[in-house]
Amino acid sequence: MPSDAAPVDDLPFVDDRRTLVATPAAAVWRALARQFIDLGRSSTQAYAHLVGTEPRRASGRMFDEGASVPGFRVDEVEPEQWVRLVGRHRFSRYALVFTLDARPDGTLLRAETYAEFPGLHGSTYRALVIRSGGHGVMVDRMLRAIRRRAEAA
Repeated sequence: MPSDAAPVDDLPFVDDRRTLVATPAAAVWRALARQFIDLGRSSTQAYAHLVGTEPRRASGRMFDEGASVPGFRVDEVEPEQWVRLVGRHRFSRYALVFTLDARPDGTLLRAETYAEFPGLHGSTYRALVIRSGGHGVMVDRMLRAIRRRAEAA
């Protein structure tokens, strides 16, 4: 997590995924925002409804503090440097922190996940989504899509 960001409440660390994007941070930031705007318009809404995400709907302008897409609300942001998204649903409370670090060959984009999975249903959900590797696959896919979008711009 960026040193100037507030802590991620009391949520336990889940994982850290990364990709190097061969563009400046400004292009990566735009691609990251576009990814979440598209998320708010996609079939993800059906999943969000199924598990009862909060927030449930898109609102505001991505990445303004308080803006949301189904499942995520912008909690804190430093444009072109990092953004912390938070949310919850029936089985979990979570945060996803994206950081952009300038490198000589582009921008390192990191996605750190923090989450708790309370109760028996939460434990079962964790096994299905985290321990199965499904979460990692989905975040890696998201990072690749952001990288492709930024590099194509």
